[in-house]
Amino acid sequence: MKKIILQLVLGMFFTITSVAFSQNGQVFETKTVKSEILKAERKYSIYLPPGYNESDQSYPALYLLHGSGDDHTGWVQFGQVQHIADKAIAEGKAARMIIVMPDANTCRRGYFNDIRGDFDYEEFFFKELVPHIEKTYRIRSERCYRAIAGLSMGGGGTIFYSLHHPELFAAAAPLSAATGNRDRQQMKARLGENADVISETQLDAYFNRHNIEAILQNASKEDLDKIKQIRWYISCGDDDFLYEGNSLLHILFRAKGIFHEYRVKDGGHTWTYWRMELPEVMEFVSKSFTQY
Repeated sequence: MKKIILQLVLGMFFTITSVAFSQNGQVFETKTVKSEILKAERKYSIYLPPGYNESDQSYPALYLLHGSGDDHTGWVQFGQVQHIADKAIAEGKAARMIIVMPDANTCRRGYFNDIRGDFDYEEFFFKELVPHIEKTYRIRSERCYRAIAGLSMGGGGTIFYSLHHPELFAAAAPLSAATGNRDRQQMKARLGENADVISETQLDAYFNRHNIEAILQNASKEDLDKIKQIRWYISCGDDDFLYEGNSLLHILFRAKGIFHEYRVKDGGHTWTYWRMELPEVMEFVSKSFTQY
């Protein structure tokens, strides 16, 4: 009964201005931002919600990360973000929000700083991309209006960005997430020949920053409290090859007292699964935006 009442309230809140505004959002597939950190222009796609051009309202933001092998257009082309977002907003399941889809597949692949220190993508994301987005578009910059989600490699980015900067996100939704290296040997194997030119000190520091258990174990009480304040939604298909890492993430979060929604649904590591989950993610983060 409580869930039904909540859905009715959310529906009324999110659709109260639907008559006044257009029912269709806009997607700009390729925008760019100049990066001094990466010494290049970086691409991103952006979804602007219905009514954006008809008002001076500011909106919450969802940073939506693509997976390995895709780029900023992945969620636009394969994820059908415009159709799904428009529908979720029109049905009153999600708040009007701006969705930002950055490119992590130009020159080098991935959302993290390179261990060699010559390609600091994570630094770019927080020091250049987010400020650019908040300066260029009408976005509410408070933590309670910022969320992050992503699939596969982008699910891993979602987890680690939230753990590294818990003060910046109200909600995090990793889907079919690549959960990182379980031990140093696995990390060294993935680094390949690059591991031979990296010092043990660098390896230790990099591992500790990209291992979930190490991050939680080394976190201060203040940072752990901030991590616990994030609303977490973790989802993975029952046929997904990454199911084990997601299951272990659930178990670890339970052991650390980090409340979260954990969903295992029918499906694999496919766009069919991620398209199905995107409306759920939008509804979930919307509750954070409205101080649920």
